[in-house]
Amino acid sequence: MFIRFVVSKVDDQSQRRQGLFQAAARLRDHGDISATERDRLEDIGAWFNKHLEKPSSLSISKRPHGRAQAISWFKDTAIDHIAKMREVASILEAHDVGVEAITSQRPGYIVYEDQFQVAAYPFSDTKT
Repeated sequence: MFIRFVVSKVDDQSQRRQGLFQAAARLRDHGDISATERDRLEDIGAWFNKHLEKPSSLSISKRPHGRAQAISWFKDTAIDHIAKMREVASILEAHDVGVEAITSQRPGYIVYEDQFQVAAYPFSDTKT
């Protein structure tokens, strides 16, 4: 099982709903949030930088500049990562940013995988 946290805003690259990293960055940089919330988002971001690899590819194309259309999903075994995402979700929701956690057994054509996540180009029936 895979889990993805999304908001309603659509990403320009993937044409799918944005994930929480993008939403949190937007809130942190442009929202009316407290210094404590801003610090917490920065701390969580630093934790992810240390504990989660950036996918080496988000494109299904083998071309060097292929369009990044794959989206990232956590494996359900990534307990600590999911807990941190729930913290981010609670901060976003406190500022009226709706967050949905979606799950899937079939996230799509996997273009990247590590211990905690996959990046996949969604199947036509994959909820994103």
